[in-house]
Amino acid sequence: MNFEHLVEINSASLPLHVISRQQLWAGLVLRAEKPEMSLIGLDECLILAREPDGMRRELRFGNFHIRDRVRFVPTNYVIYEVEATAATPASTLIMAIEEPEENHLFVRFTYARARSEGEPEMDAFYADHLKQAYTQADIDTIATIRRLAEEGMLDSGR
Repeated sequence: MNFEHLVEINSASLPLHVISRQQLWAGLVLRAEKPEMSLIGLDECLILAREPDGMRRELRFGNFHIRDRVRFVPTNYVIYEVEATAATPASTLIMAIEEPEENHLFVRFTYARARSEGEPEMDAFYADHLKQAYTQADIDTIATIRRLAEEGMLDSGR
């Protein structure tokens, strides 16, 4: 399944709630560093290794564990690469900051999920439900980033 959508960050209709590209970037990095802020049901996140451009993590949801690699391309992209398990295929999430005009920011969320060998085609109803869940989670992520920015928690030097 491949899916993408765009979330507007700064809008001409909401000029009082502008956040900077740097604040947005800090929020996306914080989401990777502290996923418990946005992942419902997450029991624990272990940082397994730090790398020059990111980290390797293990996310624990009860007995279900996911390992991934998070790569940062500063102020542009956060790339999540989830390892395949016996229960789930490999997948990728890219969060890309787009700025078509100065201070008019968007985040493009792009999901790609590989199909495991022998796995049947995803049911259309299930795929649609999954897309809706991803979209809502991403909107919630941006709402959290916006709130943290308004509280001054994403300003440099903090």
